[in-house]
Amino acid sequence: MSGLFDVLEINNLHLKNRVMVSPMCQYMAGEDGIANEWHTVHYGSFALGGPALVMTEATAVEARGRITVRDLGIYDDRQVEPLRKLVEFSHAHGAKMGIQMAHAGRKAIVPEATLAPSAIAFSDKYPEPLAMTKEHMQEVLDAYRTAAKRALAAGFDVIEIHAAHGYLLHEFLSPLSNKRNDEYGLTRDGRIRFVLEVIQEVNEAVEGKIPVTVRISAGEYDEQGYSLDDVVYYCKQMVEAGIDAIDVSSGGNVPVAPPSYPGYQLPFAEVIKQAIHVPIMAVGILEDPKLAEHVIQSGKADVIVIGRGFLRDKHWAHSAALALGKEPQVPEPYRRAYL
Repeated sequence: MSGLFDVLEINNLHLKNRVMVSPMCQYMAGEDGIANEWHTVHYGSFALGGPALVMTEATAVEARGRITVRDLGIYDDRQVEPLRKLVEFSHAHGAKMGIQMAHAGRKAIVPEATLAPSAIAFSDKYPEPLAMTKEHMQEVLDAYRTAAKRALAAGFDVIEIHAAHGYLLHEFLSPLSNKRNDEYGLTRDGRIRFVLEVIQEVNEAVEGKIPVTVRISAGEYDEQGYSLDDVVYYCKQMVEAGIDAIDVSSGGNVPVAPPSYPGYQLPFAEVIKQAIHVPIMAVGILEDPKLAEHVIQSGKADVIVIGRGFLRDKHWAHSAALALGKEPQVPEPYRRAYL
């Protein structure tokens, strides 16, 4: 029976415990998408706080794929070196670092024309996107491939493909946003086709050197959206395409937030865990250490993903270790605070 502070292997990635810092948008980059002092302190503080894996915020693979003009990017060679410095600091202090590669699709608020599977605005507060042509699709696929190569150059330990929260890849998966009548729509096999092509591009770019994972929205909170059965089917297809772990979130493709409470997304993770034989990452107000430990010990998930808990307590993993009677592995200059 594994616990929160037991090691985990994801393909060739060794994690010292089962704690991951969730991707959390900061909107603190300049319009060039380059990491700056904010990101140095923000991600560096997490690395000192004991997690096995720190994941970047949604990092755009195209300028038109940014959520806002203040997003991090990995679509320009100039963006690589500042990201590499973040990775090197994390490595120096015992944390692995991943990058969440993203394309905002119809939820982008940027000067460029936005893209989506179909010309359906997210809400009346968003512009109507362009329905993607095959040429647009190829441009985005090329962007993911080159972004993955840049991620390797920056030294990241894992890539997470963002297919959740109403952004472009989620838009393709969902009948709420994908009304295409070609081979990229109509059925769930059609709706997942572009996502599988993205996975293929990323996997070919990294050549097995690092794991490739995916974040999904397992529930849409709309009767017209996809079902959990559809999600399990999608996950099986993604794993067959080469995905090494699945980060299970929910919502984001309708402009209404679901009710949230500790563990509210766990039922999704548990169903997927029972059906899929790769590590499952669970997220959703799991910051109570005893709850987090229970999730791992009961086999509902393999990794606990903490977001706001780390914003409030940058040393959440050390605090959780103490709460569970474990010895925290703290940086030597901080050890006096844990004696």
